[in-house]
Amino acid sequence: MNETMPQHGFYAKVRHGMPAIIARWLDIGRGEPDRLALILAETARVAKLGEPDDTPDGAMLRAWADPQASDEVPLWAGRTAVFLLVQMPARPLPGDDAEACAWAYCWLRNRNPESFEAAREALPEHLREPLEAALKAAWTDRQGLRLV
Repeated sequence: MNETMPQHGFYAKVRHGMPAIIARWLDIGRGEPDRLALILAETARVAKLGEPDDTPDGAMLRAWADPQASDEVPLWAGRTAVFLLVQMPARPLPGDDAEACAWAYCWLRNRNPESFEAAREALPEHLREPLEAALKAAWTDRQGLRLV
């Protein structure tokens, strides 16, 4: 198959990493899953990171955290989880390449920087090195107009 097809490229890694972002939010967020789901949805609305049709509950959040749920995690949920995670004093890091790609993708979607350098410099210091390769891949993908 053609390597430019989405299922073989960067975006496939992003989709594969989305459940890990939700799992990380569930793991280090403070509160019960129902409360964390509410915080995620309300933050998405207030920060204009997406418009959830409905506010998910804790069971839905746990379902999205399942590694097999990569195609089910709404973009607003991943974007909002990254938005919240990068602000946490715990300084969480992505656990693998797919999760790093999802973080980088969401970072670019959340910030819409003018250049790769601006995107990298805007990252919290502790994320610059761990997200370097993923951010480059996300920037390249964005320049290819596939991040729209």
